Amino acid sequence: MNPIRKVCVIGAGVMGAGIAAQAANAGADVVLLDIMADAAKDAIGKMKKAQPAAFMHPTIAKRITPGSTQDDLALIGDCDWIIEAIIENLDAKRDLYARIENERKTGSMVSSNTSTILLEKLTEDLPERFCKDFAITHFFNPPRYMRLLEVVVGPQTRPDVLQSLRIFGDQTLGKSVVTCKDTPGFIANRIGILWMESAVRFAFEDGLT
Repeated sequence: MNPIRKVCVIGAGVMGAGIAAQAANAGADVVLLDIMADAAKDAIGKMKKAQPAAFMHPTIAKRITPGSTQDDLALIGDCDWIIEAIIENLDAKRDLYARIENERKTGSMVSSNTSTILLEKLTEDLPERFCKDFAITHFFNPPRYMRLLEVVVGPQTRPDVLQSLRIFGDQTLGKSVVTCKDTPGFIANRIGILWMESAVRFAFEDGLT
């Protein structure tokens, strides 16, 4: 089992930037990539001003190196864990994975922050080497404060990957790690949507305004 010392997050939206900030809080060196480097830089700036605070101290932002997926993807070469947090589009994710596979080091882990797409679909027809190191790690917003981290692994995923993610997620990121089946919505969204739907139905039945 390889220790996780350097993390790359690809996708500098609200979730990706928040995950990057929490990894930096935990002491990891972080690379944050987006389509344009300016988007990654802007995201770091927003995280420094976020309320509630994304960083434990504003100086922690120095641990994050911004860049672009066009020019700086080679930066993932010495990362231990690469987290994809881009748009929920299967083709876009799979295209990115093919590029990641060309740059990442042997034994590095790759995961998706998807909340809706099956791991089976994400890894379909991708190389065995990639599939062995791939998982889903679904964080909740804001990543610093929401305790739950859902982890999904596939039939080809190495046991060391799950063990590393569970230990790092629990002991370093401060998460409650729950292993989920590869089903749409995993656990929290499947149950949460059911609860919300039930609440709305009872509100109508009871005549609430």
